[in-house]
Amino acid sequence: MRKYKWIVTGSLLLAFSCVGEDYFGLSSIGNIKKIEGSNQAQKAVINNGSLSVRVEIPAGVDLSNLIIEVLEISSFGTSDKGVGDFLDLNNPQTIELVAEDGSKYLWEIEAFSASENPQLDNYELNLWYQTSTNYFEPGADASSTIWGTGNAGTQILNKLATTPIDLGNDNLAAKMETLDNGPLAGVFGTPISSGSIFTGVFNSDNIDPSNPQAAIEFGTPFAGRPQALKVKYSYSPGAEDKDKDGNILEFPDACDIYALLEIRSGGKVERLATASFRSSNVQNDLSALEIPFTYGPLDNSFPEYTFPSDHGFVSRDSANFVLPTRITFVGASSFGGANFAGAIGSVLVIDDVEMVYE
Repeated sequence: MRKYKWIVTGSLLLAFSCVGEDYFGLSSIGNIKKIEGSNQAQKAVINNGSLSVRVEIPAGVDLSNLIIEVLEISSFGTSDKGVGDFLDLNNPQTIELVAEDGSKYLWEIEAFSASENPQLDNYELNLWYQTSTNYFEPGADASSTIWGTGNAGTQILNKLATTPIDLGNDNLAAKMETLDNGPLAGVFGTPISSGSIFTGVFNSDNIDPSNPQAAIEFGTPFAGRPQALKVKYSYSPGAEDKDKDGNILEFPDACDIYALLEIRSGGKVERLATASFRSSNVQNDLSALEIPFTYGPLDNSFPEYTFPSDHGFVSRDSANFVLPTRITFVGASSFGGANFAGAIGSVLVIDDVEMVYE
């Protein structure tokens, strides 16, 4: 059953954590680091310089009763509003933050109308930024990107399973390759790293050696109803598909490309729509692939791995009209990467992750 079935396979080997905001003595920082409201269409635009947040809301949504679903602020700070509180964004609203040292910051929250046919930010995958440890991740910068990769878990091994590739004419794409982690990693049951790209963030504060997916916060705000997911891709599976114990499997490796539309509200998650593609076929040239979204519950004609493992579907009636609140997109060079299975040398290239509307 699918629970965002790619994986940051190297995260089991990641033995560090980070402090989001360094300081000496009492912190004077009072930033909003992340905010999400009900029916939010895209990731909020946060400006620390002007103490402002712009939130994209679909047209027709009642702005007077938006619920704060996520609010992350500076370490040791406090806020006069929190998760579960309401905002009336018919006019700009304020949130007051108090830093650890008592400094006060008045943030302004403003709504603007979303596109009826939204696309993912940086869906062309042309923007890549250099991290503080000198590898590249998709997006304009770390604070604004909606994209993540498995590199946060593998770079400690001096291995990068996901890298930008230049296709020519200033067109970049994401190249994902399943890598050999070496003999020592194999002893600990983590022999390979599957290349991956996803919407979401890798949160090193949540690393759990027994559960490598615990560090991944999948998905990004989204409020469209696309008919299909369209990507350009090429794929070549490695020669020998093996499990984490090194046993050769009876089936070849395969890539995974999928998108899930969800409704997340009040701690409850329901699947609205599914678009899924898994294939071991060789595709040498970059080719357009269109995967239809199926709205509502899946029937028995769909493979088991496409079903959610820890939540259900929206009702068939509501599936005909409701908007999602989040989208999770995933691409992976080895479909079994979550179980440290895959073929070394499997390569998936993805470009132009596009939502198709009527």
